[in-house]
Amino acid sequence: MLISYRWLCNYLPTPAPSVERVEEVLIHAGFPIEQRTSLDGGDWLLDVEITSNRGDCLSHIGLAREVAAKLGAALVLPVSALPAAAGAPAGFALENRVPDLCPRFSARVIRGVKVGPSPAWLVKALEAVGQRSINNVVDVTNFVCAELGNPSHVFDLRKLAGGRLIVRAATRGEKLTTLDGKGRTLAAGDVVVADAERAQSLAGVIGGQDSEVDASTTDVVLEVATWDPVAVRLAARRHQVRTDASHRFERVVGAGTIAEASARAAALILELAGGRLDGDVVVAGAPERASAGVSLRPGRCRGVLGMELTEQEIPELLGRLGVSCRPNGRGGAGWVCEVPAFRPDLTREIDLIEEIGRLRGLDQVPLRGAIPIVARAGQRTELARRELGATLCGLGYFEVVTFSFTSRKAADMLLPAGMTRAEVDDSRRGDEPVLRPSVLSGLLACRQKNQYAMASQPGGVRLFEVSSVFAQQDGASVERTNLGLLADVPTKGRNATMDELRHGVRLMRGAIEALVRVLAGPGAKVEWEARAPHAPGLDPRAYAGITLNGRLLGYMGLVGGECQRMHDLTSPVVGAELWLEGLIADYPPKVTIRGLPEFPGSERDISLIVAEHVQWADVERAVLEGAAPPLEGVSFVTTFRGEQIGKGQKSVTLRLAFRDASRTLKREEADGAAAAILERLKGRFGATVRT
Repeated sequence: MLISYRWLCNYLPTPAPSVERVEEVLIHAGFPIEQRTSLDGGDWLLDVEITSNRGDCLSHIGLAREVAAKLGAALVLPVSALPAAAGAPAGFALENRVPDLCPRFSARVIRGVKVGPSPAWLVKALEAVGQRSINNVVDVTNFVCAELGNPSHVFDLRKLAGGRLIVRAATRGEKLTTLDGKGRTLAAGDVVVADAERAQSLAGVIGGQDSEVDASTTDVVLEVATWDPVAVRLAARRHQVRTDASHRFERVVGAGTIAEASARAAALILELAGGRLDGDVVVAGAPERASAGVSLRPGRCRGVLGMELTEQEIPELLGRLGVSCRPNGRGGAGWVCEVPAFRPDLTREIDLIEEIGRLRGLDQVPLRGAIPIVARAGQRTELARRELGATLCGLGYFEVVTFSFTSRKAADMLLPAGMTRAEVDDSRRGDEPVLRPSVLSGLLACRQKNQYAMASQPGGVRLFEVSSVFAQQDGASVERTNLGLLADVPTKGRNATMDELRHGVRLMRGAIEALVRVLAGPGAKVEWEARAPHAPGLDPRAYAGITLNGRLLGYMGLVGGECQRMHDLTSPVVGAELWLEGLIADYPPKVTIRGLPEFPGSERDISLIVAEHVQWADVERAVLEGAAPPLEGVSFVTTFRGEQIGKGQKSVTLRLAFRDASRTLKREEADGAAAAILERLKGRFGATVRT
């Protein structure tokens, strides 16, 4: 921000501080001076560094307020006296169709102005901060922008079709010639100020050439407005144009400052160009919200700053910045602070405490020789993630960190049904404009690079990553944090056999079950349900949904051939994706300690021949549904397929555990219980016993 020392002193009481003192005060207030340059007539040009949250200081009055506050002096504000005017302007109308992007738009009609050269004081003021004089009307808008920080614009009323201004969204392909003489093609996301026929300015960025004020202008419309910072930033970047106005609007111009700036600009136009006000100011936009105030506790303020501050000193310091304080009215110490409209960055108690520290002097904050540290137990979620990483690393997995963006084709391979891609502007991301819908997108790209680098591990490369995934659903953004797992299927030859594929899937299942035991406890119930894949990049021959204690956890399955070829992988891989929050919800697990059994148990292995479509989960459920003592549990042993079994069938071996807690179990009792279970399985699945 370029400011003129002499211009700044207009708002400080006399005698004004020296330029050296002003520079020192601004630096101590948190505004470093990049450069100080001598100007003609004893003036100085100061290049002040302004942080992005202090849009109010992109003005001479804003910085003068900071100087006055640090010096404990009164700020001298200009007086804007306007003649009385009532009613709506004749032959003019205002419409705001996008109040969410234009919270406040004000317009004043001034008729009978005489456009000409500006007086010497105005020309000199603008030239001091690097601007050239155009004419008395336009110069006023530039002066008010540098004085108050409120950009404004003037339209030639006679050049506005229909005598109206409409704040609206641009139509795709709409044309606008801006004040710099360039023809621009507007995008659908741009906001414009238009007349009844066409766009007349790119809102918050630059005005249009068709309605500019020139020597023939007699009637003008003065616009002072505020705009959504994101919309202005996107438009300025899209059209590659930066202006003083866009620089300020991107850093927030408070809607509550519009009235003062409009009155100031109108008063100067009447003074320098003559004319008369036609009616009162016209305002359109979103309803103004009343401020609830910000609570401030003196004890908290002293504790954060480490300073001794009296009950009178805190509101006095804030009052210098325009913040008014009143007792909280609840019988306790503290205030409710009303933040002025030009300080939208003050929203929390800590913001006010920081302001008190700045004014009192950050050099007054006491320094301790040692910082007291209290060791606390680790956060549950962080401990769970640490345990997750340790478990997977112990199983031979390597943690990776991959890029959040991917190509459209790669995203579509793993995009869940019913969702759409979350994309950014193509020009910034090139061939990878999509935020990944699955952690597997990055893991597959990483595996491809490892393959090109000839990386290998005994048993195959195994990768995992915890990261966010993104998509769009019903017009809303969906984001969640997932754990992704990717592992090679161990193969002996170039083409994997069906048994090798099954083995790879079982290894992935074993890793997930190990994670669940560590994070949710040995009693957690994991269920696997074979179903159709949720995305086209997964193999329908080996895909399962996973639930943990009745809640959906994620999925596991082979990566499909097309997806594998797209990543140029020479060996098959199996992947899984689990919802992190659901996985660690029960951490640390509650473990029940039981005494060792006093009497020995007995086990029976049964090999059943069943149809290929029968799942282990169904077999396990059938055994446990009618469970009764002395059955203690059932576990899976193995699956066998071969010519001796028959086509379309498989042999499933399960182990039944029996025990009586009060005595040694007899062999006949175990045999009888096993026989009963066998008969139930035969009836349920049409199974036969493999001998």
